[in-house]
Amino acid sequence: MNQPIKTLKEDPSIGPSQTDKPRSRRWLVLTTILAVLVVAGVVWWSKQVGAPAPAGGGRNAGPMSIVPEVVGKGDIGINLNALGTVTSLATVTIRTQISGYLQKIAFKEGDDVKKGDLLAEIDSRPYEAALAQANGNLARDEALLKGAQVDLTRYQGLAAQNAVPRQQLDTQIALVAQDQGTVEADRAAVKAAQVNLAYCHIVSPLDGRVGLRQVDQGNYVTPGDANGLVVITQLQPISVLFTLPEDNIQTVLKRMQGGAVLPAAAYDRSGASKIADGVLQTFDSQIDPTTGTIKARAQFANDNKLLYPNQFVNIRLLVDTHKDVTTMSTAGIQRGVPGTFVYLVNADSTVSVRPVKLGVTEGERVEVISGIVPGDRIVIDGADKLRDGAKINVRSEADSAKPADPSKAGDPSKTGDPDKSGGGKKRRSENGQKQ
Repeated sequence: MNQPIKTLKEDPSIGPSQTDKPRSRRWLVLTTILAVLVVAGVVWWSKQVGAPAPAGGGRNAGPMSIVPEVVGKGDIGINLNALGTVTSLATVTIRTQISGYLQKIAFKEGDDVKKGDLLAEIDSRPYEAALAQANGNLARDEALLKGAQVDLTRYQGLAAQNAVPRQQLDTQIALVAQDQGTVEADRAAVKAAQVNLAYCHIVSPLDGRVGLRQVDQGNYVTPGDANGLVVITQLQPISVLFTLPEDNIQTVLKRMQGGAVLPAAAYDRSGASKIADGVLQTFDSQIDPTTGTIKARAQFANDNKLLYPNQFVNIRLLVDTHKDVTTMSTAGIQRGVPGTFVYLVNADSTVSVRPVKLGVTEGERVEVISGIVPGDRIVIDGADKLRDGAKINVRSEADSAKPADPSKAGDPSKTGDPDKSGGGKKRRSENGQKQ
């Protein structure tokens, strides 16, 4: 009944391949599991090494460093921004009124001249001679008139006595009137000669700046010269032409009709530096239908002469001012799921989200209609990783803006590591040797 179990030696039919197969499978499974564990460990270790340290946003992170600002009260202006072109109020091309040789140029290019200053002189000798001739003709004809008037008086006495014919008296009366007309013509010729002689001295018609000379001394100039002698441009005061959207015309018009003076500031091309301050003078009488804008003119005193004709500037027109309103820095404005909000600094060194309603903005200040009140402290720097209820560490704005000193980078004594600063030196001095 019971047959004895045959071993490998007793039963040659049981080969070595049948007994080794389960053992090989076990080794293969174990090896695979071990390889997977090694790979998983390597991946986990690499992620831990390459992962950045928490920046304070986690629950177990330290307090975030922020810069607060106290909400205050002030005035906020409503401004209109536009691109303008500087335009002179008067630009005059100086031309000669008579023909002649240019004897003298009395100005230097780029000089500031006043009204009535001498600019150039033209050879006046021909016009002096013409004036002398006109004066001579006037003197001759005045003498003839005087003689005719004497004869008329004599004929009138004789005619009263019927000693001369009436026709002779009438002829003498006509002769006197003729001589009077000749004298008047001579006097007009004298005035014309005087005017021509005055034109030999060319003077400035306005206060302004002289440009580049268009003709040199010694040339023969005529009234038909296209370029003239020089161009004078008025710089003080000066104006800027700019355009306003038609939607803003009613607001500006109401302010001007109410007697308000609207300040206008001119900024450079970048809009960062103010060049001059002025006021709005007027605007055009019609709207450009292609752009929907209207031209306006602002006038500037230009005391520092920084505005030049055809210069492009940015105009900031102050239309109205909201006085004594709650204001804050635009750096504290945050936008997200609650809408527009700020981080309010609490007394327990935490922050809370506070939704706010904003008004107009002027530069780096913005009007706050509701949400916060003057005296509240809000975060203006360091709010990137804050959350509602986060712990904070208040630092001053001066510390955040203070640049790092490169001279301290290579000096361990100026760092915060005690092992690399005076603490290490103290330990070395106590131990008597370097550690």
